[in-house]
Parts: sequence; structure tokens; C-alpha cells
Amino acid sequence: MRILPLLLTLPAVTTGAFFKKKHRRQKAGTKYGPHDAVHVVVNKVGPFNNPTETYRYYSLPFCKSHADQSEHDAAVEDLEPVSMGGYTDDMAADNEGGGGMDFSFLSSSRRIMGDRVGAEKTKHRFGEHIAGDRRETSPYELSFLDDIEWRLLCKTTLGTRDLTKLKEAIHNNYFFEMFIEDLPMWGYVGDFEDEDAILGEMEGSHTYLFPHLHFKIGTNDGQIVSASVTTERDRRVDITNVNKPTTVQFSYSVEWQEDDLPWKKRMTRYADSRFLPSSFEIHWLSIINSFVLVLLLTAFLTIILMRVLKNDFSRYLELDEESMDEEESGWKLIHGDVFRFPEFPVLFCASVGTGVQLNVATFSLLILALTNIISTTRRGSILAGMVVLYCLTCSIGSFVSTRLYFQMGGKAWVRCVLFTAGLFPLPVTFVFMWVNTVALAHGSTSALPFTTILTITFIYGCVALPLTVFGGILAKNYASHDFNAPTRTTKVAREIPTEVPWYRGKLAQMVVAGFLPFSAIYIELHYIFAAMWGHQMYTLFGILLFAFVLLLIVTAFISVALLYFQLAREDHRWWWSAFINAGMTGVFIYAYSFFYYFHRSGMNGLLQSSFYFGYMAVVSFAFFLMLGSSGFHFSLLFVKHIYSRVKCD
Repeated sequence: MRILPLLLTLPAVTTGAFFKKKHRRQKAGTKYGPHDAVHVVVNKVGPFNNPTETYRYYSLPFCKSHADQSEHDAAVEDLEPVSMGGYTDDMAADNEGGGGMDFSFLSSSRRIMGDRVGAEKTKHRFGEHIAGDRRETSPYELSFLDDIEWRLLCKTTLGTRDLTKLKEAIHNNYFFEMFIEDLPMWGYVGDFEDEDAILGEMEGSHTYLFPHLHFKIGTNDGQIVSASVTTERDRRVDITNVNKPTTVQFSYSVEWQEDDLPWKKRMTRYADSRFLPSSFEIHWLSIINSFVLVLLLTAFLTIILMRVLKNDFSRYLELDEESMDEEESGWKLIHGDVFRFPEFPVLFCASVGTGVQLNVATFSLLILALTNIISTTRRGSILAGMVVLYCLTCSIGSFVSTRLYFQMGGKAWVRCVLFTAGLFPLPVTFVFMWVNTVALAHGSTSALPFTTILTITFIYGCVALPLTVFGGILAKNYASHDFNAPTRTTKVAREIPTEVPWYRGKLAQMVVAGFLPFSAIYIELHYIFAAMWGHQMYTLFGILLFAFVLLLIVTAFISVALLYFQLAREDHRWWWSAFINAGMTGVFIYAYSFFYYFHRSGMNGLLQSSFYFGYMAVVSFAFFLMLGSSGFHFSLLFVKHIYSRVKCD
């Protein structure tokens, strides 16, 4: 009978082991009183050049518990004056007795409690999981407005295995990330000297560990408004010889200061430190330069097209009915074929609808970020916002694709809805499965937790799919199914001329269609890439929205101009051509990602390369769909307009 209670308690014990309660995060903007506890949260470590290749902070042998008061006092007694940053005889003369060395100034007025434990998980937001954050508690004991000259965190002897880990991390330029409230702090694990850039470690070179951290925290009206951490080279430890066990004293100091920065603007300092005034001026000048080029280009194309079309309209309208058959040529000649629907209509309609959906989601995201409804400084908020907005706009994409499919005379509308539902998510899923597998194999925090994967799957299954079906049903029952073509389509397709100069061929058109819009956003891409694949914080969403509008305008004008040349050579297969030509900028963006990887960044390794090229392929595909859809809609308006202006049999 005594076994029964034990069996009943076993599920509770195992459940508690697997679902251990996470620590609550310290709320940003907390009003502190003197000596209130301030928590330091550690996040991750990783190579500075590979921002996606990150690992748990405690994957390196850092302290998980705090030394008690007696250990700290013993460490203070054993310290030498030089090691404590220049303790002099003048300091000793000021102490009691005149001749003894009193290190009491190294301790704060508050005793060490030793009740904070590291390596315990804290609660995360949805976007933080997506961004690869894995925040954990730390044993650092900070209290509000209490300066600490020096305090022992822990004293440990590092063996060969731990020293090798630290040495490899230092040689790979590992940095660490910590948080006080929501304020990030960064620092390097260590440094090395006298090493050859090609051969690496040589005789006489040294590898140093930084065991001491200095926290500098700014306050304003009882709130923490700034935080930074620095390492001190004077207190570094030589770990060059990994075969010799080394005793290391990890320690820290704290400095509190008044800061006039308002709490609501606490994040602006990070943006200012990343975009210096000179760079900001260059940024604006590049945008103005792009705007002028776009203005000149669109004006040039508009004038040419208007003059050419005016001449065409005059020529066609002046012809009488008897001479029409003899004189008819150019784009009017194919009036009976220009509205012949394209091949693979289901795929075409799904591509157009998905592109419209992504355009709406992107515009919504930029406007929400510009109005600060979505916090641009909160980690992962942009990614989380895009996931949610994509799911909420699924009905728009399904409605547009299904309506167009019915206008083309399609009957299998359910297939069109299914294609729309999977056209973009399926490639994203395949890329995610690959990069997440690589991240799991490397033990990186970039691998999404199982709970986050379930959350995204739940959102897509319970929000995106029902809205997609709803949009298709709405288009089937309420949208107009009339295409309203201004001309009748003949039963037999007209033969397309095959002798075309190379500069008027499809390949040349695709290159021109992709390069010109890409040149309008080339400068802005550098800043976006630096924010996506670097350590910069992008906050200029007004400029980004402006650049996106410029991109759509240039794409529309280029698509219409190339479409006119295609119709003028009597080629009526313009549907897919207009879509692909407009979307070619996405291909140029992906090509630029290779240039950025090899010539503008120091990224390397399988993990970082998989994330970079995998997700850049997803981003480029999204631009291909967005711009292709926009270019097609402008082209369709253009074709309907010109053929409605002339008389056709």
C-alpha cells in the first residue's frame, strides 16, 4: 500500500522535471527604490562575424553561482595592489593604522546574499524565440544605486577542456550578450595578440580571457535608461597553454550614474551609435539621388510612350475600313490574341494573388513600424509581426487569385485556393527544415524551439488556412467573373514571329527589367543587409517605405515599356512575360546577396551560410512575387486601355 502514493506522485515529479517553471522577466520601466534588486539576464555567445551562429551563454564555462561573503573576503585579502588597478601607498596611508593595506573599498556597503543562480530559463516573447534569443538568469548581484568597486563572482580552476573551449571562442572573435531589463549589452570574451593573419597562432602569441566585467548603468527618475558592459584588459588572464590548469577569478564592478535621457527614448542611443551623423547624411543623399533618377526615368518613359501611342492611335483611327486589312500592323494586329489567357492558369493566378497578399502585408508592416504600433527596437518584433500579418492577409491573396481564375474561365477553383495557400509557405518550410536541422546539429540557439514551431503551425492552421478558404469562397460567390476584355479573342492563335534581334529578346528584357529597379534601391539594400545580417539596429522605416514605393513605381513603368515593345513585335504571350520581367528584381537582390556575403561581410561556416543563403532565397522569392504581381496589374491596365481606344473587328 505504501507503493501507491509513490506511484501517484511520480507523474508530478516527472512533469516538474520536464516543464520546469521559467523565471518571470523583469518589466521594463520599473520604478526602483534604493537597494532594490536589479537582475542581469544573459542571452547568448557567438562569433561576431556570424550573427546567426549563436549559442547558449553557458555553453562556455562561465559562473553559474555567486561566491559567498567569506569567499569574497578571502579573495580580497589575497589580491595584490597592482591587480586591483593601482592601489598606492597614498591609499594605504589614508587607512587606519597608516601602514596596512585595507581593501574594504573594494566591497559595496551591501553584503553578498548568494541567492541568485544562473543558467535558469526566463520567459520569452514570441518574436524573441524567432530571433534566436535564449535568455537565462545570471548570478550577478546588482542593487539599485549601489556602486561596487570590485566583487568576486566565483573562483574556479579551468581544465584542458574548458580552456580549449574558451581559447577557440576567443580565436573566433566570440562576443556575449546580456540584458538589464530590455537594454542589451555586448562585450568580447577575450583577445589574442601577436598572431599571424594567415598562419594563426605562432610562437610568442598569447590568448587572453577577460574575467572581469564593469557594468555602467544610467538612471533617470528611478528608472534604468541606459546600460553598458565593458571588459578590462588590465585584468585579463593568459590561457595560451590549455594543457596547464588555470585558476581564474571571475569578478565584476558596478557604476551607477544620472542620465538625462528620458525612459521612452532609451533605445535611441543604440540607433545613434550605429548610424553616425555622417552616415545618416549619406543615407539621405543616396535616397534623394535615387528619387531623382527614378523621376527622370519615369518621365522619360512616360513621354516616349505617350508620343508613340499618340502616333499609333492617330494612324489607326485615320484608316478607313477598306484599307484596314492592308495597313494594320504592330500591336493592333494581335488584337484577337492579346487577351488569350496564359498557360498554367492555376499557378499564374496563385502567383498574382500571393504577390498582392505580400504587398499588403509589407505595406501594413512598414506603416505599423513607422507609427510605432510595432516596436522596431524590441527584439524579433518585426519577424513576429510579419508572420501574423501574412496570416491575417491570406483572405486577400485567395480572393484576388480566385477572382482572376474565374475571370479566365477556370472551373477548378479549389485547386487554385490550395495553390495560393501553399505557394509561399511551402518553400519557406523547406528552407526552414534545412536551416533548423543544421542549427540543431550545431547546438545553436538559432534553432527554433519545438513550442515555437507548434505556435507558428497553430497560427497558420487555425488562422491562415480558414482565411484562405474564406477568401476563395468570397470570390466565387460575390466577385465579378467577367474579364471585360475590350476585344474578342479568336479561336486560332496567331503565329508569333521568330526572327527577333537579341536586344529585343526575352533574356535582354529580363535583364533590363531587373537591373533598372534594382539600381533605385541599391544603396538602401546595404543598410538593410547590415541590419538583417549584422549587429546594427534599423530604425529608418520612413526611408524604407519611401524606397519601397519608388521600387514599385519603377517596376511598373519598366514593365509597361517592355510590354509595349513586346506587343509591337506582334508577340501576344505577354502574361507570364509581364510577371517575370517585373519580378526579376528579386533575382538581382539574390545575386547581390552573394556579393555582400563574399565582399562586404566576414561571414563563414556551414551554419551561417545555410541561414544566409536560405532565407535570402525566401526574401528574393517574396520580392519576385510582390513585384511580379504589381507589374502584371499595371500591364493589364495598360493593355486594356490601348485596345479600348482603337476600333478592332
